[in-house]
Formats: sequence, structure tokens, C-alpha cells
Amino acid sequence: MLAIFKTFFWLGWISFGGPAAHIGYFRQTFVEKLNWLDDSEYAQIVALSQFLPGPGSSQVGFALGYKRGGLTGACAAFIGFTLPSVMIMVLLAVVSSQLTETTAFQSIVHGLKLLAVVVVADATWGMYKNFCKNTLSVSLCLITAIALLTLPSIATQMVVLVIAALIGAKYLKGETPTDPKPFKPTVLPLALFVAILVGLPLIAHLTPTLGLFNDFFQAGSLVFGGGHVVLPLLQTIVGDQLSQDTFLTGYAAAQAVPGPMFTFATYIGYELQPNAPIVGALVATVAVFLPGFLLLLGVLKNWQSLAQKPQVAGAVSGVNAAVVGLLVSALYQPVFTSAVMNPFDVALVLVGFYLMKQLKLPIIWMVITFIIAGLVNGML
Repeated sequence: MLAIFKTFFWLGWISFGGPAAHIGYFRQTFVEKLNWLDDSEYAQIVALSQFLPGPGSSQVGFALGYKRGGLTGACAAFIGFTLPSVMIMVLLAVVSSQLTETTAFQSIVHGLKLLAVVVVADATWGMYKNFCKNTLSVSLCLITAIALLTLPSIATQMVVLVIAALIGAKYLKGETPTDPKPFKPTVLPLALFVAILVGLPLIAHLTPTLGLFNDFFQAGSLVFGGGHVVLPLLQTIVGDQLSQDTFLTGYAAAQAVPGPMFTFATYIGYELQPNAPIVGALVATVAVFLPGFLLLLGVLKNWQSLAQKPQVAGAVSGVNAAVVGLLVSALYQPVFTSAVMNPFDVALVLVGFYLMKQLKLPIIWMVITFIIAGLVNGML
């Protein structure tokens, strides 16, 4: 268990670049260097992480720990990989609360908000190319974006995702396998997932901590397509409890630090519980990761037989298309509207796209560039 923890803890400090980069780091470490598994087994785990809602790269790490050391190994892998990012996000939350009123800090925040425009737009375009390849999927994307731009709420999000899943199950079905195998889930984790998802909202009002856990568990249950999708979900949940500056500062910080982007929840949980900020940070972190891990445990042993079912594959395709529309709405509000104030800001966003897409500048250097740009903009 210690070896698993140490390996993932080291990766947690150096894994910059988002989920795609994390999967590359994992393959290099566990397939090529340590020989924990072969390429075929690793590819199956990566495919499963794309099939389920939740934090993709963290699910891959969790599954690797599970194959090596069972449930304890999975938990050791998760804690090791996530802990560096959690510590950094808590530190940033502490520092930001003390520096909020300074001109330099506000300039840095503005620069990071402009970086968020670049990152979210890039993620939206990349997911559009992957998930919107026919007229129906493009239509689901468009309808979702229009619905959320005109009626922004968590209820709207849930309704459009369910409708997209139903439409996808009927009209975006995959091919029927020639030799279908029965799916035998692991019941306990799936039952626990359903019990929390359905039962916790009934008692969430009893204490602020239960309410916080419920909000972030619901968000983690709906995140298809990667860490960026957690942005609009949490924005809707948080509502007016936090200023947009605070919210987008946390999101921009999550881009800059190594490890999973879902530790954005750590920052938000800290800010939402001023009387017990560390408790809020930990509760939000556990709650947002937990749904993906429970679902993973429920289907890990023979998930391919589930993925081969045409209706299931179609439902996932429909949800993925709707998720792109969800990101489109988030790109406009709150990301673009709170960051881009003048032509100079537009110019910085365009430069950011050039640096990211043409020069392939690593994200850490993108962060440094936009911090400097924000400071220079503040002095003009």
C-alpha cells in the first residue's frame, strides 16, 4: 500500500496538463516502467473511464490501484494522486482570502479569468469535434446550449441530460455485438451510489455539511466528458453564494496546479464554509470524486459487456453531445461575460489561443504568461 501511495503521490506533484496528459504519465509509469499491466489492459481501463461519468484520469488511477492492491490500493492511489493538488488549492484559497482587496491580486485574477476563456473554449471545441459528428448530436448540443442560456438552473441541466440520454438510446444506438455477453455488476457500490444520489437530497437540509456533500455529489454524478464539465455544474450549484471573481479564480487555479482538475471543488468547498473551511474543502473534494469511483467499482470487472449494449452506447453518445452544449453555455456565462471587458482583453484571448494551439505552450507557462499580462494590464 505504501508503494502504491508513494508512486501516485509523486505523480500528483508532476502531472501538469490535464486528463489527457495524466493518462500519458500513467502509461509511462505503470506500463513501461513498473510493468503493473500491459498495454491491452491499460487501454481497457482508459476506455472505461471515458464510458462513465466522473473524473477520467482519477478513475484510471483508482482502477490501477484497485488492480494492484484491491480497494485499499485504490484508495491509496486516489489519496496519493489527489493530495498534492488539494494542498495547493487550500493554500491558494487561504492566500486569496487575505489578498483579495489588493490591486495586484485583482490584476492577477483578471489575467487568470482570461486564461479560463481560452481553456474552456479550447475544451469546448475539442469535445465538439469528438462528440458532435452527425445532425442529431449537433442538434442535441444546440438545444442544450439554448436551454441553459435561457433557463439556467440545475433542474434544466438534469432535464436536458436525461432527454439527451433517452434520444441517444433510441436514435444513436451502436451496432449489436455478434456474441453478446451478460452484464453482471457488482451490486453494493452501485446500490450505494443510487442510495446517496436519491436519498441524500431528502436530508440535505438538516446541516450545512450534508447540504454541501449533496451538492458536490450531484455535480460529480453528472460530469461526462472530463474535468472542464464540472465548471458549469458547480457554477449552477454555487449560484450567488460566491462572487464570480472568486469562482473563476478557483477554476483558473485548478488549471495551473498538477493533479486532477476536480480539486476545483476543494477551493469552492473552502470558500463556501467560512466557519470550517478545511472541513468544507475536504467534504467537497470527497463528494465530487465519490460518484465516479462507486460507478467504476460497480462495473469494473466486466464492463465491456455493458458498453457493447447498443442502447447504452447510444445513451452515452446523446449525453456527450448535450455536455458540449452545456460547456457552450458556460463559456458565455460566467466565463466570457465576467472576463472580457475591452478590446485589449479580446486581443489577449486571441494571443492565448495562438500560444496554446500553434506553439503548444505547456499550461504552466500559459498560467505564468496570463499572470504577467494581467499585472501589465493593471498598470496601464
